[in-house]
Amino acid sequence: MDHPARLHRLLFELERRKIDALLVTHLPNVRYLCGFTGSAGILVAASRPVFFTDGRYSEQSRAEVQGARVVIGKGPTLAVAAQHISRSRIVRLGIEADHLTVALRSQLASALGKGIKLVPVSGAVETLRMIKEPAEIEAIRSAVNLAARLLKPLLRGIRPGVPETTVAARLEYMARRAGAEAMSFETIVASGPRSALPHGVASTAPIARDGFVVLDYGVILNGYCSDMTRTVYVGKPGEEERALYRVVLEAQLAAITAVTPGSPAGEVDEAARSVLKRARLAKFFTHSTGHGVGLEVHELPRLATRQEQVLQPGMVVTVEPGVYLPGRCGIRIEDMVLVTERGFEVLTPATKDLIEL
Repeated sequence: MDHPARLHRLLFELERRKIDALLVTHLPNVRYLCGFTGSAGILVAASRPVFFTDGRYSEQSRAEVQGARVVIGKGPTLAVAAQHISRSRIVRLGIEADHLTVALRSQLASALGKGIKLVPVSGAVETLRMIKEPAEIEAIRSAVNLAARLLKPLLRGIRPGVPETTVAARLEYMARRAGAEAMSFETIVASGPRSALPHGVASTAPIARDGFVVLDYGVILNGYCSDMTRTVYVGKPGEEERALYRVVLEAQLAAITAVTPGSPAGEVDEAARSVLKRARLAKFFTHSTGHGVGLEVHELPRLATRQEQVLQPGMVVTVEPGVYLPGRCGIRIEDMVLVTERGFEVLTPATKDLIEL
């Protein structure tokens, strides 16, 4: 990963906004800009970048941080960074408006004094992160492949009466044994009527004897996330269930086909909703069609109604329409998709045929 080049691109944007430096406190952004993977650190992105952490990370920061001078402080890291900024020529200091708490902003303002103006900045680093570098794409691809390999062995443990939490625990155990650093988010295992909950994280409810099971999970590998959903059926689905599944799959395939460079993100969402509208199911699709994935499982861009962000080569997004009939059932199918120079590449190598268990 070329961290100095990323810092250079950020500084160019800051100069355009007439900001002298950006106080980077959101750890995924810190990692993106300088490589630090620990849980406590602040980067002052300026013409001479400086990274601040405490004694717990003295060895790790010196091994990982690129493109910035490392300062191991004594005392609260924010206070140490503020002292450095106060002694610098920084007049307009950007702060991450989407991440810095009100309390920390107040502490920072008190520590800096009146000579430095705090300027809220939104999305400066996140916008850079939208376009993945080749090494990032390969890291994401590895995470996607690892997660997909877990599906078949996971299905062998799904039986009526088994608690959803047991299914999730088995998945997470297999993931860690396969090399995953962690799960991308709290695993969703939702069976029977609970499958109608779009974010139905695994509960103690038993797998239903007859019905859909939504499996939504992802793994983190080399810092990068994956995200996939497959919906399977325990028992024998009737024609109505099969028809519902076919419609959701048709909507997902239509949305994937709409992933093209130069198109607004909202067109992908509209492609999925158009299919569901024709089937009179659009009102049961209650979330956006997708989102970017990278160092975090939810990143820019958003694939949602009226989103005008233009898709560009190097973006990695999810495409995950769903239908949720309250009290009855839910179906979601999700792949990760890379925007390429000519179109798209589906990264998720798992079947989307309706699996009966």
